[in-house]
Amino acid sequence: MALLVSMKFWRDTKRSPYFFMRQQAAKKMQSYLSVAVVLLLLGAGIGVYGWRTPTDTTLRMALLTNTKPVKEDIRELMSQPTASEMAERETTMASAQSGGVANLLLNSDQAAALSPELPAAYDRFEPTAELQPDTSLGTVVLSSDVTENYQAINPTSIFGEGFYTLYATFEYKGMLDGMEWAWVWRHNGKVIDGGNELWAYGDEGPGYIFLSPEEGFLEGAYSVEVWVNGEMLGQASATMNDAAISAGN
Repeated sequence: MALLVSMKFWRDTKRSPYFFMRQQAAKKMQSYLSVAVVLLLLGAGIGVYGWRTPTDTTLRMALLTNTKPVKEDIRELMSQPTASEMAERETTMASAQSGGVANLLLNSDQAAALSPELPAAYDRFEPTAELQPDTSLGTVVLSSDVTENYQAINPTSIFGEGFYTLYATFEYKGMLDGMEWAWVWRHNGKVIDGGNELWAYGDEGPGYIFLSPEEGFLEGAYSVEVWVNGEMLGQASATMNDAAISAGN
């Protein structure tokens, strides 16, 4: 169509009786010719790309159903480790021996995380009230925000890394003023924060504690424990990982 229109203006440049009409027709003819050339080049490029032979990336496998059985001597050779495998085994054994102390410490941290003990730094008071049979803290819930009544907003067990406040909320009952209570925060099993005091908040109601580290939350596992008179009555854990948040887990 651009070519046809440009031909029309070319005819006008030849037949127009006035000079300015011929000039105007010539300018319009140049514009439509330029558009026609661009469209032709674009169509040629698309045509060349479309007629290319596609690259076949399909993985193909053949099932050999009538192969001969492997001879016994060849099977023995195949089962023997290669020189590179032997070297790798020796390196692994040497690393395990040299890192025995580190492995022992790591295993001890893992064991502590599975069966934690109340650190002495958070067991400094002598309770003046005994633990009651109905004393409980309910389920400890983790969230990054709470309501005015200390109810968790969008609780979860996976959080992102960075700077924010992590709340641990719970519903307590059967508590007596004078009980010793403590809270302990851990990162990958290592104690990073906590507190200890005598209870003075009544026998039941909503409660909360929070953590907002100066360095921000790092990647790894965080956990909180709530102790009353030396017994752990509540515990919760969460994973801080930006990749898991991005994946929607």
